[in-house]
Amino acid sequence: MGKLHYSWIILFLTFFSVIVAGIVRSSSGVFVIPFEEEFHWDRSMISLAFGLSLFIYGFSGPFMGAIVQSVGIKKMMLISMGTLMISLILSLLMTEPWQLILIWGVLNGLGSSFFLTVLSPLIANTWFVKRRGLAVGILTASTATGQLLLLPLLAYVIEVSNWKNAIIIILILSMVMFILIWSFMKDSPKKIGLNPYGAAEELPSEPPNHTKINPFKSAIETLFYAFKYKEFWLLAGSFFICGLSTNGLIGTHFVSLCVSFGIVAVTAASFLSIMGVFDLVGTTASGWLSDRIDNRWLLFWYYALRGLSLLLLPYALQQGSLTLLMIFTVFYGLDWIATVPPTINIARNVFGLEKSVIIYGWIFAAHQVGAAVAAYGGGVIFERYDTYSYAFIGAGIFCFLASLFVIIIRKEHAEN
Repeated sequence: MGKLHYSWIILFLTFFSVIVAGIVRSSSGVFVIPFEEEFHWDRSMISLAFGLSLFIYGFSGPFMGAIVQSVGIKKMMLISMGTLMISLILSLLMTEPWQLILIWGVLNGLGSSFFLTVLSPLIANTWFVKRRGLAVGILTASTATGQLLLLPLLAYVIEVSNWKNAIIIILILSMVMFILIWSFMKDSPKKIGLNPYGAAEELPSEPPNHTKINPFKSAIETLFYAFKYKEFWLLAGSFFICGLSTNGLIGTHFVSLCVSFGIVAVTAASFLSIMGVFDLVGTTASGWLSDRIDNRWLLFWYYALRGLSLLLLPYALQQGSLTLLMIFTVFYGLDWIATVPPTINIARNVFGLEKSVIIYGWIFAAHQVGAAVAAYGGGVIFERYDTYSYAFIGAGIFCFLASLFVIIIRKEHAEN
């Protein structure tokens, strides 16, 4: 057996880094009620902070990709993980609503953005030639699934102890990852005298156009280019609704929704964790299907069925049926980010290979705007009507609208 190529060490170091960053970001759902009880803050205020985090982490992505070209991968990972650590430490000291907005809105959003947007494809492209698709798949799994797996433990710690001990657990994980990144992360194979995994010959240390293109300028110019195409608006609009109906609403308010119907937080968080497991299955299957079936019809059915499930969720909870809730959990988990592969494919078919990467980054930013709207709006609706039902029914109706957006996208390729 040959010696393990260092690319695989980088891959799994990145895998666990993304998981930890995802845990920090997605843990907000289990802290809504504890923060409300401890500080007597309005749920709409708490939701505003968590919504701001989603907004910042989405819109920072295209620019994080620009900054890393100057700073380097290792230093950018250390800065981002350090920012998350600072946000967790300050969480233990906060007493005012504006501090929550600064800590969980701004710092948390900025710290998680690099890990959850551009790091995975960056690592795959830098460290792999052979098995690059496998590398992307593993890292995507860590982004989509890993961030939900620790929620039951955090909810249990909050239930038997307090929310500060749950924060300390996440902080310890972040510190461990900071040390591992500091010790083992490298910017590129060239830094340690290697070629990327599977490279047959010596490769240039940097892309030929590395210094010729201003990535900030390129991102903005590409955005204005995309504005001219109705397909961009249809994809961005559907992804806005995707974010609204997934991590914005379910990710932020699902635990609180279940608690409002008498289900304990640990059980509700366990359902979220199960969603994460089935999300991995659904997203993998969606990628396979997107190579074989018209991607517009895939998205049509994904959004339509998601809308139906969101309409049925309040009914399942009103009936007090854990069986119906488990059915929803499995079905919704399969659909959680199944929309991503066909959305990427359509963007590539419409805008071409070169422009589609940046354009998808902006489409994803629209996703996070939708998530932010739902995170904040869900709290406002609960505060006003003392129920989440209107928020989930509204999200279901919006999903039906998204299914109409995607089905009218044209199939032909755009000129490049």
